[in-house]
Amino acid sequence: MTEQEYNPDIITVTDDDGVEHMFEELDRIESDNDKHYVALLPVFGEDEEILDGDDDLFILEVVEDGGETYLQQIEDEEELLEIGEIMFERIKEKYPFLVGEDEE
Repeated sequence: MTEQEYNPDIITVTDDDGVEHMFEELDRIESDNDKHYVALLPVFGEDEEILDGDDDLFILEVVEDGGETYLQQIEDEEELLEIGEIMFERIKEKYPFLVGEDEE
């Protein structure tokens, strides 16, 4: 049996202050109302950042405006919970090693 090569989909996101952040895109979905969402995990470059960093999963809405693509927070709490639950289940299936036993 051959080992599958892992090739993460790394993206760079520039925040409102012009600071670039690197993320691994874990999943992307489209909802019934034609909205697109993405689940991102921060990527760290240095050991120090890994220890001090925030390893939260970010679930953001993908918005296109004037030919540009933006990521924005999901403001509606009910929408965030619904999309978050869907993303969590999909990620748990695709990447079981990312989900701790206490989170299942």
